[in-house]
Amino acid sequence: MGGVTIVNVLPRLLGTYGDSGNELALGHRLRARGIDVECVRVEPGAPIPEHGDIYLLGGGEDRAQALAAHLIGRGLMGPVDRGATVLAVCAGYQILGTSFTDSAGHTHPGLGLLDVETRPLAERAVGDTVVEPFIPVGTLVGFENHRGGTTLGADARPLGRVVRGVGNGPIDRGPGRRPRRGHARKVVASASPSDGTEGAWQGRVFGTYLHGPVLALNPAFADHLLSLVVGELPALDDEYAARARTHRLPPA
Repeated sequence: MGGVTIVNVLPRLLGTYGDSGNELALGHRLRARGIDVECVRVEPGAPIPEHGDIYLLGGGEDRAQALAAHLIGRGLMGPVDRGATVLAVCAGYQILGTSFTDSAGHTHPGLGLLDVETRPLAERAVGDTVVEPFIPVGTLVGFENHRGGTTLGADARPLGRVVRGVGNGPIDRGPGRRPRRGHARKVVASASPSDGTEGAWQGRVFGTYLHGPVLALNPAFADHLLSLVVGELPALDDEYAARARTHRLPPA
């Protein structure tokens, strides 16, 4: 097997909740299998490399989120078109959509890599989350802390069904024209019932509200992403992850 390049996109802006741990989790799981890893951290002002295999985006506050979307621009379009895998968490997930609205009610254009849009929830969603996924990675666990509710369009599929927590909803389904790139629009949110889903995926692009870091707590999900790059992988001893997960999983 050849080496794998992991690109952590703007971790100083999108690293508020320790999501850079996803880079560490992926790197560890590759090295433990004897696969070479190159980890690249992209900071403001630096171009996003085209040669990456997996691109990671994390969480951040409103101002950092809007700045990150502006700095990334079309920088992920080429890698995604080439077949790279992307995992984005919380603010990063929202950035990948067509638009996202901050807590002040200003809507910003997203990157358009996921057919989703985000508007404010009536209340912030905070707490442990358990998700039964629609992809073969076993039960997902993590911690959510977000004010946005995300609506999936026709091209995006939900990552899973919420067992505990809020996930993508309840959401604002109010009318409104999507903003043109570079423009902002103020909207008023109105919450509607949850659609019961969490996250989204489209091709090799994945978004979720799960912190944790999500890939450290959910090694099968990490291996699913890695398998998209390197193919089938031998099993690893995930005893420590299993112990951490037991505190978040509901009783059998």
